[in-house]
Amino acid sequence: MSLRLRLNLLFISLLGGAILLFGVLVYWLVSFVLIQQVDSNLLNSSKQLTSLLRVNTQNQVDPRSITNFQTTENLLFQVWGNDRKLQIARPPSLTVALDEEGRQSGQVYYHSSRVSEIHLRVMSIPLETERGPVGVLQVALNLQLLDIVQTTLASILLVLAAAAMLLSGVLAWLMTGRALAPLSTMTQVATQITRADDLSRRIPLPRRPDDEVGELIEAFNATLERLEKLFNMQRRFLADVSHELRTPLTVIKGNVGLVRKFGVDEESLSSIEAEVDRLTRMVGDLLLLAQAEAGSVPFDRVVVELDTILFEVFQQMRVLAGERVRLQLVDIDQIQVLGDRDRLKQVLLNLAANAIQYTPAGGLVQLGLARVDNLARISVSDTGPGIPAEDLPHIFERFYRGEKSRTRNKSGGFGLGLSIAYWIVRSHGGSIQVESQEGKGTTFNVLMPIKE
Repeated sequence: MSLRLRLNLLFISLLGGAILLFGVLVYWLVSFVLIQQVDSNLLNSSKQLTSLLRVNTQNQVDPRSITNFQTTENLLFQVWGNDRKLQIARPPSLTVALDEEGRQSGQVYYHSSRVSEIHLRVMSIPLETERGPVGVLQVALNLQLLDIVQTTLASILLVLAAAAMLLSGVLAWLMTGRALAPLSTMTQVATQITRADDLSRRIPLPRRPDDEVGELIEAFNATLERLEKLFNMQRRFLADVSHELRTPLTVIKGNVGLVRKFGVDEESLSSIEAEVDRLTRMVGDLLLLAQAEAGSVPFDRVVVELDTILFEVFQQMRVLAGERVRLQLVDIDQIQVLGDRDRLKQVLLNLAANAIQYTPAGGLVQLGLARVDNLARISVSDTGPGIPAEDLPHIFERFYRGEKSRTRNKSGGFGLGLSIAYWIVRSHGGSIQVESQEGKGTTFNVLMPIKE
């Protein structure tokens, strides 16, 4: 059973229940008012009769006392003596008690009964004089008109209920169809995406995107966008891995061919060893990133002196810079943070090595540490060619390197260093900011919360 049909059945059931309850209430109220009116008429008629009735010396009602009593065709009455014998009856042919239960009750009693297939409302009143009980007066009105009114009212209520339920069912079917049409579109689009593997498709938003269906479509479209982005990243990742693996494997294969042809030589073995080291580093970096995404990389949470780490990185990077690039320390402050010392040092080594690698001969690389409000700011600046503006949003992606300013070389990395640095800093509650101008240089700023 479809959702549309279930919603319509639920709506019609609720509406039908409400209409039925309302109809029963109206029917009961009208019937109650009419019965009260009948009882009032019976009471008035009984008062007129009792005011006219006279008792003879035998303690019986004298029929002559009500000779002039004018009655309607619907009004019937009887007078029963204490000996349970009928003394007066109108019409005279009515010899059966109008209400046997009321005649025996001994008190004023209203009751509906059937006599000779005639539906009557009967009022039974005990008759008494100063000498004691005389008998029972029973006054009745024919309820044929009341029955007709009740039957007509019930028929009208049933017809109106059926018409209302039918009309509401049709309207609900149209409205639910219009409301659920975007869900049908979502199903079709999802099916087409599954069959065609086309994650670029989106579900069109309805005219009123502020309802629940519109919010669902927006969330679904956002999910599709995220999946498309992840799929493209995975595809680019596989392509980049394949490309990065091809170069060292080609070098290794070429050197193996030379060894087979000319014999073992130190240069070929050194080249093979260097490429194996490159592959090992790449596999290690990929494994680290995979563990980071899975949340399985443990971190030490100890007090770390950033100035000490920065001095150690400066000493190590002086060897890498040599005489080609000038390396300086500026704005050194004594700052402590809470984190993993080795991972934070890895970030600084990565940023400093990139700055030295991409800075031309005679250029300048500066390392600095300063306090900015409640944050520690580590800056790594270079006077290299800079990063193009279109490359800046992507520099922290895996295997991404701007080819215009940073050419690939044998000693270069794989485009994973900044991704690892970005993940380490984010895991410590910090952030990395980059500022660059083509032809003037690049500055990376690492911001970390200070431990007071």
